[in-house]
Amino acid sequence: MAQRYTLSNGLTVVFEEQHAARVAAFQVWVKAGSADERPDQAGLAHLHEHMLFKGTARRGPGEVARDVEAHGGEINAWTSFDQTVYHIVIASQFARMGLDILGDAIRSSAFDAEELAREIEVVCEEIKRSQDTPARRASRDLFATAYQEHPYRFPVIGTAESVRSFSRDKVLEFYRRHYTPKNLVLSAAGDFTEAELRQWVEELFGGDWGRPYEGGVSRAREPEVARRRVLLRPDEVKEVYFNLAFPIPQADHPDVPALDALAMLAGQGEASRLVLEIKRKRSLVNDIHAYAYTPRDPGLFSASFTLPPAKLTQALEETVRVLSTLRTSLVPAEELATVKALIEAEAVYQRETVQGLARKMGHYQSSMGDLEAEARYYEAIARLTPERIREVAERYLRFDRTIVTGLLPPGTPFGAEQAEEILDRVSRETPAAPAERRAPRAVPGGPALQVGRTAPASPGKIVEERLPSGARILVREERAVPLFAMRAAFEGGLRYETQENNGLTTLLGRSLTRGTPSHDAEEISHLIDSFAGSLSGQGGRNSVGLRGEFLSRHFQDAFRLFADCLLHPSFPEAEVARERALLLQDILTREDKPSGVAFDLFGRTLFHTHPYRLSSLGEQASVEKLGPDALRAYHAAYMDPSQLTLTVVGDVRTDEVLALAHEAFGASRGRAAPPPEVRPEPPPESPRSAKKQLARAQSHLVLGFQGVRVNDPRRHPLEVLSTLLSGQGGRLFVELRDKRSMAYSVSSFSIEGVDPGYFAVYMGTSPEKVEAALAGIREELARVRDEPIPEAELARAKQHLIGTHEIGLQRNGARAALLALDACYGLGQENFLHYAERVAAVTAEDVRAVARQLIDFERGVLVHVGP
Repeated sequence: MAQRYTLSNGLTVVFEEQHAARVAAFQVWVKAGSADERPDQAGLAHLHEHMLFKGTARRGPGEVARDVEAHGGEINAWTSFDQTVYHIVIASQFARMGLDILGDAIRSSAFDAEELAREIEVVCEEIKRSQDTPARRASRDLFATAYQEHPYRFPVIGTAESVRSFSRDKVLEFYRRHYTPKNLVLSAAGDFTEAELRQWVEELFGGDWGRPYEGGVSRAREPEVARRRVLLRPDEVKEVYFNLAFPIPQADHPDVPALDALAMLAGQGEASRLVLEIKRKRSLVNDIHAYAYTPRDPGLFSASFTLPPAKLTQALEETVRVLSTLRTSLVPAEELATVKALIEAEAVYQRETVQGLARKMGHYQSSMGDLEAEARYYEAIARLTPERIREVAERYLRFDRTIVTGLLPPGTPFGAEQAEEILDRVSRETPAAPAERRAPRAVPGGPALQVGRTAPASPGKIVEERLPSGARILVREERAVPLFAMRAAFEGGLRYETQENNGLTTLLGRSLTRGTPSHDAEEISHLIDSFAGSLSGQGGRNSVGLRGEFLSRHFQDAFRLFADCLLHPSFPEAEVARERALLLQDILTREDKPSGVAFDLFGRTLFHTHPYRLSSLGEQASVEKLGPDALRAYHAAYMDPSQLTLTVVGDVRTDEVLALAHEAFGASRGRAAPPPEVRPEPPPESPRSAKKQLARAQSHLVLGFQGVRVNDPRRHPLEVLSTLLSGQGGRLFVELRDKRSMAYSVSSFSIEGVDPGYFAVYMGTSPEKVEAALAGIREELARVRDEPIPEAELARAKQHLIGTHEIGLQRNGARAALLALDACYGLGQENFLHYAERVAAVTAEDVRAVARQLIDFERGVLVHVGP
């Protein structure tokens, strides 16, 4: 149970012990964000997020990240309008040390002038990166239009001009004012005792900091929106980015629980009204969602969508109709009951990880004033009625006060006058009665479940059984939270595709849950919501499958729905056509994500014959030809129970899982095909390069080499090599970002496959820095290949890998996915159970050996996407 206490210096501590995993999370919530800046401080709160990791009185530049990673932890931060949050998650045996690092950074940052100058350049690269992201540009337009006086109108990150104007004195002024105990909340969750935590906190955060709290900053009040505001502008985008927003109150307002439920009813999840009516039934948008953004000061209720320009008029009309209906009609009691259950289930899912729990406690204490606000919130959710939902919809969804913004592809024949006309006309119509929402039929149960005499599994033990069909079932019981995860995996994916059918497995994955003989797509969406879970297909590079996560009280029904979608997808023509149209739009808009364009180009340049050269989304020509028959043929050939690996992890009974698995997957359909012959491709004989011109603020570089298979013994040394280079304490980050300010984002990747994958370095940088950046990347790759690796650096990389592996496996879904893929690829359980010892056994010579074998610039591939 969450608890709270306050130090004598005013620092508030909230904490909860959780011993399910040997992990601890600590977060410091500074109650100051970009909205607490003066006009001459724009971006200063965010700059602190960068600078607090750049050295303290006790730790030099880079040592904060290196210390954390050397002990298997992760450290990072984020900045919002209202807070700046610093967070660390680390193995519990190093919990005190992790808290010491966080406390040292918060309490005693050095703000070295030279480091500040370098980090300002890094932030300017980050600003350029955000300018290349259409969703960020659209968000900036929305807030700049919705707020005329309040500081929420300014971007959190600031501008290049404002950030370049900061001096050390200006940074220290902000730091001394806001980074003081009375303005901080320390949130802690994980594997420690209360006595330990209290002692550590007093030692590391107690006493007089010498920075008395001066009180909060006065923010300009936003005048009430009296009329509609519209900003539609042309932009270099491939699809329309549109926002329809309404002013709503701040986080602690009593209407917020109802507004959250209204947002979920309107546009969160496949069964929500906007998604069902506008995306699914009418195929007017590529994506649509609604949210209630409720920060410390008044916020926004927004419906946001992306779509082809030709459909904008009709999409806006239908969006207004759906929202108008919520203002005038009562939602059915069962629809509201499902939404309330989903909101309540979110609290359960947050408890899967210690960092999720710490974030929840930090939010309630810093943003809402106390931990008890959570109980009050869920009590308010439980009391919601259809009448209350209609009341808040009528109060806030005022079309005469709507904020409308949009980025339009060049030449889009749509303007402010047209938007205003639609809002006036449609909002005055008498809304039609909402379409009847069919209650989903129950999942067919089959015969009475025959539960065998399997001995109950001890927590964490993996039980494996091979069914008569040949299917492999792996079960791991975990009781920490009342949730379970399922993963079905089959060999295949991109590796089984050709240029002619490229995109098939992505389309298949998206279509698996769009209808069966028992349930149509709408019913499946409703059932998923009623089980407070998620269910989706996946098409990867080497596999295809289905993933699901649900509350454990729905286990039998959720398992049977999962099995129905996996075994009996009907691939209805209309649903496949919708998914194909959405996939084609994703292909059209790829250039809006230049880093993804760079990796697609890298794949085509490294591989000339192997299917790994193909894009996971496919190409327009191949996807346009795909239909239900192609999906059914693939499903019959490569997704038979005889080819299945199924894992179930979480709060389940092993005997019940195995009984249901026998019922569903015990018999083969008898139509399985042998895998296609896929010939591995030799590495390039000479250097290869490619360039794609895109008018963007940044250039995106990928330099890489052919890599290894998933079962290659060099896999773990290569992971260590990549970690030496990557991460906040890695060579690329330290040398090219920290020391030379060449990039905001630089990292290395080892992507293994059933056939050899690749090892590569990615960087996003300014066009004028490309040559120097490439020289720097090559220099670091040559160093790690040619020079001995210091033992301390090797130990840091190995411990970081081991620690982050454990941190990542807190979620049932992560454990289920790893188990499924390891079994599917023939690796057994060894990676899962013995990962730490295999990484620990890697030597410096192992790393240098794999570096010498792979890093050969005469066989390397370089791609460059940008201006």
